[in-house]
Amino acid sequence: MDLSALALFAAALFVAAALPGPGVAAIVARVLANGRQGAFVFCFGVALGDVIWLGFAVAGLAVVAKTFAGVFLAIKYAGAAYLIYLAWKLWSAPADAGLAGTAAPRSESPLRLVAGGLAVTLGNPKPMVFYLALLPNLIALETVTVLGYMELSVVVLAVLAFVLGGYCLLAERARRLIASPRAARLVNRGAGALMAGAAVAIATR
Repeated sequence: MDLSALALFAAALFVAAALPGPGVAAIVARVLANGRQGAFVFCFGVALGDVIWLGFAVAGLAVVAKTFAGVFLAIKYAGAAYLIYLAWKLWSAPADAGLAGTAAPRSESPLRLVAGGLAVTLGNPKPMVFYLALLPNLIALETVTVLGYMELSVVVLAVLAFVLGGYCLLAERARRLIASPRAARLVNRGAGALMAGAAVAIATR
């Protein structure tokens, strides 16, 4: 695939990914409450969802979305419900549970983390709109081969790893500023509110 087209695609994706949305809100809320434990696996699930949306765009997104409208709707509400569940856990957590440097990391199944990130992305129409609007202006989709799709997928994963990883590191740094149970409680509840807001954004779009 033409390198200039890939570079333009990467630049546009970087700008779109850097703008905070439900996925970024969910990631930041997780890191604020739990640290980086499991965050990068969750980010992989978010990025994997983008690769799936990219595949639908290449295959003919409008037709696929119409055919499987019920499936996407179910995924959308499942993702929103998952975020609401996480929001409640954060809001109701004891004050010292989120205190930096004192709480033991809470391990979660990698498969569950990936599925959670995947549900968040597949329930959010932002990537769908982005790929549907951008790709035809850069690439003739009917000419994209399997290799071309793999190249685009590598670009998506690399850009999102950079952007989402940056958000994780910034949130982790902010979390380390927590120095009291009261501050920990405020961060937990703020993260819970942020997570709930992401759920509402997904459910109402």
